[in-house]
Amino acid sequence: MDAAPWLGAPGPQTVWRHADDRVRLRIALWPGGARGTVLLFPGRTEHVEKYEAVAAALAGAGFAVAGIDWRGQGLSDRLASPTSMGHVRRFGDYQRDVAALVAAAQAAALPRPWHLLAHSMGGAIGLRALHRGLPVASAAFSAPMWGIAIPKEKRARAWVFSTLARLLHVDARFTPGEVPDCYAATAPFEGNALTSDRDRYLATQAQLRAHPQLALGGVSLGWLGAALWETRALARLPAPGLPALAFLGSAESVVEPAPVRGLMARWERGELIEFPGARHELLMETDPVREAVLARVVGLFATAGA
Repeated sequence: MDAAPWLGAPGPQTVWRHADDRVRLRIALWPGGARGTVLLFPGRTEHVEKYEAVAAALAGAGFAVAGIDWRGQGLSDRLASPTSMGHVRRFGDYQRDVAALVAAAQAAALPRPWHLLAHSMGGAIGLRALHRGLPVASAAFSAPMWGIAIPKEKRARAWVFSTLARLLHVDARFTPGEVPDCYAATAPFEGNALTSDRDRYLATQAQLRAHPQLALGGVSLGWLGAALWETRALARLPAPGLPALAFLGSAESVVEPAPVRGLMARWERGELIEFPGARHELLMETDPVREAVLARVVGLFATAGA
């Protein structure tokens, strides 16, 4: 594995690794951790530097961490033109990235047991990976994208436009209403959908201004269609058997809460924890929310697989 750039504070080993379809991926490894390893699945538009504080907290609790820039975002290969477009034709391709992350963690001999921590789109990728045998002892999901928050009056059009785009081979175009600009980099703090913590929000914006190559804009019609089909398929699957936690904020507006509540109600060894007033990025929220989430995550990982 060749060394890859790291644009945050010194800490992880950052490497390039190719998926089996030759897409080049960036993987960050925080080794050590006598209590096991956390596989970190970020959300759409995100990059591993955004999680360095989360990784530091997990390392402080005794866990190694392995995180990834999904294909099409961060410093991994971008898949469309313009490169600011979030694009993928098949959600199953993200499982190629999961396989590359697992292989990198194995090559680095990261300690067992392994656990999953997944946010937003990473929650959809992670749930599919669990059904495909991801070798983890437990899973924690922050605002998992098991449904997309699309207004009812626009949902039918989303299905029609994305399906036609795929049939006509024009799916590598922005979904109507989506723009090349990165929301997290350009939206003002007031009224943002991501977090009610001003300092963390502004820190993310500063990071993206300093390193604009990390930023990602709106989604393509291909990504939208693939995400709609994947979330529909995931809703039809049974809950996995391992212990799990899921977290939601009452001010969630990015993912659809109902599928999260529905799956966790059926998850025999699962628990849903909701936070009044919290927004989408629970791991980037105000200290009381963030610390409560991390405490429950560490508690789950410390006991599962022990």
